[in-house]
Amino acid sequence: MRDCGGVGSSFRALQLSPLVLAGLTGEALAHASERGHVLLLPTGYYIVGAVLAVFASFLVLAVLPPKTIVSAWSRRLCLGSVPDFRAVTSVPSFVVLAILLAAGIWGGRDPLANPLPLVVWTLLWVGVTLVQGSVGDLWSWINPWYGPYRLVMRCVGFVTHRRKRSTLPLSVLPGATRRNLPIYRHLAYTPALVGFFAFAWFELIYPAPDDPFRLALVVAVYWGLSFAGMLLFGYNSWSRQGEFLTAFFSLIARFSMLDGQKSGGRVRLTLNWPGAKLLDAAPLPLSGTLFLILVLSSVSFDGLSKTFLWLGFFGINPLEYPGRSALIWLNSIGLLTTFAVMAAVTLSAVALGERLVASRHGFRKASGLLVWSFVPIALAYHASHYVASLLVNGQYAVVAVSDPFALGWDLFGTANHHVEAAIVAGAGGARLIWNVQVAAIVGGHVLAVLAAHALAHRLHPERGAAIRSQIPLTVLMLAYTALGLWLLSTPTAG
Repeated sequence: MRDCGGVGSSFRALQLSPLVLAGLTGEALAHASERGHVLLLPTGYYIVGAVLAVFASFLVLAVLPPKTIVSAWSRRLCLGSVPDFRAVTSVPSFVVLAILLAAGIWGGRDPLANPLPLVVWTLLWVGVTLVQGSVGDLWSWINPWYGPYRLVMRCVGFVTHRRKRSTLPLSVLPGATRRNLPIYRHLAYTPALVGFFAFAWFELIYPAPDDPFRLALVVAVYWGLSFAGMLLFGYNSWSRQGEFLTAFFSLIARFSMLDGQKSGGRVRLTLNWPGAKLLDAAPLPLSGTLFLILVLSSVSFDGLSKTFLWLGFFGINPLEYPGRSALIWLNSIGLLTTFAVMAAVTLSAVALGERLVASRHGFRKASGLLVWSFVPIALAYHASHYVASLLVNGQYAVVAVSDPFALGWDLFGTANHHVEAAIVAGAGGARLIWNVQVAAIVGGHVLAVLAAHALAHRLHPERGAAIRSQIPLTVLMLAYTALGLWLLSTPTAG
């Protein structure tokens, strides 16, 4: 690779690889992302080996010269540029969303036959996230808000030009000063943080997140509220820190190998090593730090909430699983507690590391910078947790999109496709999936250690100080490695 430029000169990376819906409870439907089998393998050996592999990566980094690591990782390959037609591709995405919402409202109620739950929970939440974190920023091209926002702004500009003086509220005009209100600058990622928690609650705790009609109502209301926020504060401001999906996808895209920088009316593409874009990232505000921790903790709680250990702790017989409706309040408190504990432990590890080297940097700056190293961990947990769901429910989605309203259509010739659920069944399938999950967890944590190591050198140029400051965070990552593999391998109920 040759250097493509555009990377911070001081850092070059390395070549190593809410309960409002509780009143709508009814029959509980199976979530589209539940695990369908239990892995009974020698997990103790896997866990010990994985922890040793992550620890070994820390030792190797302690020996290698930081500048050599950073300069190798930051190498980029220019791929040229493409026209920036995101406003064009966003409009069909909005139209598809409208069709899916119509299917959710007027189509069948079977969540494995209606395309809305399958597209939202499998293709979007699982598939797009994996593409976003490995390939590049796909979401910016299919975002269903951008195109409609541009159209509205064009119409507003046209009316303003014709009337010479607009009678519309200031907040909906292009360049409106409302988007720079001091209260919004102080909020930062707080709206996205609240939105993601509500999303996680609906996905993991609400009794029927797959019910097409209820999901359609939630998605429609959320789209409208987010669009209003974009009109009020501006598209870039609200989508990056207020709309949780775009905020999430933007953070995850920092790990991808394809980078696209907008330049005029074109997008300049470069190819880089996985995670290299993390190294020139600015420190996140405290709300952004908590947002990334919430992403990781929500996936962890999803696995924890179904374990025999969790249910037994509250006196629930896991072999007589009472269902989601009976566990709403217990799991709501559990989701919030898991987030609080992980935030406290993570921030404490950062604070302890900075204290070990008598850092002169502020705690918010240190935590806001080092939390970027959690992006590969969050992506690895996401991939390993949902891989089985993607393999099976992805097939159901291919079938459902051909007949979205259950009228006997076959729009894409896939309505009669036979779903191969056996792909995740049997010893062979279980062994393959388990190995993929182990590789994802270990690889994500190794890259997280590498990223944390390089980011620490931005805070502490002196080599020994940078290494010492990473000891508590590395211990935490070792614990996360063991916890992640245990959650994936332990028997679950529900």
